[in-house]
Amino acid sequence: MQRLKRLLICFVVFVLVMQMRPSVSADTPYVTYTINGYGQIRQTQCAYLAHATLTKFGSEAMSEPSDICIAENGDIYVADSKNSRIMIGSADGELIGTIGEGELKTPRGVFVTDNYDVYVADRDAEKIFVFDKNGSKKCEYGKPDSPLYGDEVSFLPIKIAVNDAGIMFVVCESNTNGIVELSPNEGGTFLGYFGTNYAATSLTSIIYRAILTDAQRAKMVSNIPATPTNLTIDDKGLVYTVTRGSKNDTLKRLNIAGTNMISNHDDTYAATPAAVAAGNHDNVYVADQQGYIFEYNNEGEMLFVFGGPDDGTQRVGLSRLVSGVAVDDSDRIYVLDSDKAQIQIYAPTEFTDLLHNALYLYSKGRYTEAKEPLTQLLKMNSMYDYANKAMGSCYFQEENYAQALKYARLAKDHKGYSDAFWEIRNSWLKKNIMTVIMALVILWIAVTILKRADSKRHILDTPRKAIKKFKRKSFVSDICYAAYYMKKPSDAAYGIAAEGRASWLASTFLLLVFMAEFIILKYTRGFLTKSVMDGRYEILSDIGMIAGIAVAVTLCTYLVCTINEGEGTIKKIYTFFCYSLMPYILLTPITYILSHVLTTNEDFLVVMLGILIWGWVAVIMVIGLKEVNNFTAAETLKVILLTVFAALILALLIFIIYVLWAQVFEFVYAIISEGVYRLGS
Repeated sequence: MQRLKRLLICFVVFVLVMQMRPSVSADTPYVTYTINGYGQIRQTQCAYLAHATLTKFGSEAMSEPSDICIAENGDIYVADSKNSRIMIGSADGELIGTIGEGELKTPRGVFVTDNYDVYVADRDAEKIFVFDKNGSKKCEYGKPDSPLYGDEVSFLPIKIAVNDAGIMFVVCESNTNGIVELSPNEGGTFLGYFGTNYAATSLTSIIYRAILTDAQRAKMVSNIPATPTNLTIDDKGLVYTVTRGSKNDTLKRLNIAGTNMISNHDDTYAATPAAVAAGNHDNVYVADQQGYIFEYNNEGEMLFVFGGPDDGTQRVGLSRLVSGVAVDDSDRIYVLDSDKAQIQIYAPTEFTDLLHNALYLYSKGRYTEAKEPLTQLLKMNSMYDYANKAMGSCYFQEENYAQALKYARLAKDHKGYSDAFWEIRNSWLKKNIMTVIMALVILWIAVTILKRADSKRHILDTPRKAIKKFKRKSFVSDICYAAYYMKKPSDAAYGIAAEGRASWLASTFLLLVFMAEFIILKYTRGFLTKSVMDGRYEILSDIGMIAGIAVAVTLCTYLVCTINEGEGTIKKIYTFFCYSLMPYILLTPITYILSHVLTTNEDFLVVMLGILIWGWVAVIMVIGLKEVNNFTAAETLKVILLTVFAALILALLIFIIYVLWAQVFEFVYAIISEGVYRLGS
């Protein structure tokens, strides 16, 4: 009896503990990610729920299915390759019928038009078959007889898409010329190759091919473009293709001329894309072979990535070998897994529905209405940068540029920020240009009057004498000499070497000013030219880096110069090194101001000024090294190379010491932790 009571108590406790544990959704065995304004992959709300899995239609199972298409009425068409047929089923798993049995060999691609004509790409039959909605064969198309197609090129169709005019776009296995474009007229007229990929090349291969002989070039791997992996077509007639190994050209959105309308360089594409499907809101889905599903907008910007490979747990929502993807009118995604011979169905969440609604309204020009779902979306996740970017675009279209600037800044959208800032700046200039001109004219008049009054009555003699007296102070004189060094480095370097113009105090002061300006410019410069993340401050590391470089350059230069019979001391070398920073110290405030008032189209001025500053610093530093040590030009070049080498050796030595001390620290910490644990136990 007592034992029974103890078991009952344990059971109650177990139930209570399980109820107190945080709940985990069994519907999503994966994490949803998005990309932020800095191009980083970040976790976000679940975009799609694993809704269901179809393993068969009725009592008919699939065998190595290779493609899927959703008809306008919601019926599912599957290219059941190994069974040599097209299966038609419903989203509930009911079998509606089959097509092509006894006619097809290995159907690899299927496409259904609005009038329910079924186009089948049959690889082994080397034909395109067309069936009507009742399953009767209407016609078939074989290899084009046009010489433009290529006599030696085989016709092995694996994927197909058809536009409203009946033009067929066919992906053929191993055909590197591009997508085969066929007209239904005259038994399949060859219209040409469409959306051809570019051959990847590199500077190294170009040099090799330029210097090698014909025989050697013949032995090299052929540099040929990749064959598209899959394709689809949207309701506007635009063709989407995916190609493996094409990096930023993995996904293409091709217009009627075959021009790619996507220019995304965020490296957010699938590594091994297997299929592509056009969405209902100017969006597109790409299914990776490993099971990841990517969603992009019409410009190729990633909205979500979810799903993943099946690790053997057989959980709903995970795939093993994806070969097809399709989308129905309810935005449910159907992912075909050829290895598991099943279809994973994903349903959008409220978060995704809001985003799709905003995309639809924005594409229709209803910007004010689009702000409502975007506002709700940002309440759910204020850090979702794409929503901030879309909100900024809506405000920009409404000519509310202040709000557009705010949301573009939140989204790290440089183009949107630049456009809004240009409008704000333009408006300010229109309102204040006359005031600015009048102020400049008044300032010029005031300066002119002051100069004439000074030439007649010498009213500025007192402040002039005070300034001269102030400049005669040792510290101020050394600072002014640094400015002279910037203008005439050769003459000023002689003063450092022979006239005792080297100064520890002035040099260190200039180095501290350089540090302050470097940090201020790095973290508070204009948004369009800023290169660090908001809220990410590493000031101590910056100070340590600058101080370390100054010490390392001074010591390495002194050692190398001493070995090569240079005349410079540590003090003189440190002085000319710090004095060489004067162009940066004097011109950086201009860079800082320009970074806050220029747009993206004008920021080349900031880049040019930066090149001028660092070029100036490098030139006067080299001249100072030469004159202070009384070197020739050849000796100076030799010392510079040796100094760089010595600095690299010093950096390597410091790194090795750091790694060794880190290991020693971890060892000591582990011993202390073990001792504390044993004493506590």
